[in-house]
Amino acid sequence: MKGILSVLLAPLAAVLFSSLAAASEGGYRLERAPIDPTDIGSLQAGARTFVNYCLNCHGAAYMRYNRLTDLGLTEAQIRDNLMFASDKVGETMKVALSAKDGKQWFGAPPPDLSVIARSRGADWLYTYLRTFYRDPKSATGWNNATFPSVSMPHVLWALQGEKGLEVVETKDGSGHVSHEHKWTTISEGRQNAVQYDTTVRDLVNYLVYMGEPSATKRKLIGAAALFVLAVLFVLAYAMKRDFWKDVH
Repeated sequence: MKGILSVLLAPLAAVLFSSLAAASEGGYRLERAPIDPTDIGSLQAGARTFVNYCLNCHGAAYMRYNRLTDLGLTEAQIRDNLMFASDKVGETMKVALSAKDGKQWFGAPPPDLSVIARSRGADWLYTYLRTFYRDPKSATGWNNATFPSVSMPHVLWALQGEKGLEVVETKDGSGHVSHEHKWTTISEGRQNAVQYDTTVRDLVNYLVYMGEPSATKRKLIGAAALFVLAVLFVLAYAMKRDFWKDVH
């Protein structure tokens, strides 16, 4: 019996271990992303931030511009405000930067962001985008507490400002080592802390949407289907009791 349980639980344990390992990649505690996939205003703001700051280097090869009409935007609004690298609304969100140039400039080609939220998770992205700090030892002058030695510079630094980070290592009586992250402000950005957190929340909200645009509709259809099945179950049970009430 124990052997069977071990075989059945091994895949689940592997998935949980890999998830925990990814979450603690930089030894930094992930913060919960306060996203809302039904907040259309947040999704529109996130799309604007994405095309202005992310789409310069990162592509979204599995997302088409005209899919943004699901967020309440017209094709004219998309064309006038969100399209900088394409001519047709039906095109995918391509980027002019080639993989070769990306590797030469950053040390690694910037990944496609179509399904990055499904790969990394919303909490990881939210924490990552809020934990950049100045590091004169890195090639770009930036580093990240969530993703140490990251090759990506802090593209939102003008909004957040410049932060410094000191990691203090301490040991308790039993020899357990812990790290305390002490943040300092080097220069202010155009946004205060609350505004920047809102910008990051909207961007992560959009990245989650982009990973599965039909997720909200799919969940609504699933809930409706379960409700119909529940009603049918009640009716079927009532018919069964009525049919068998005189049978002994």
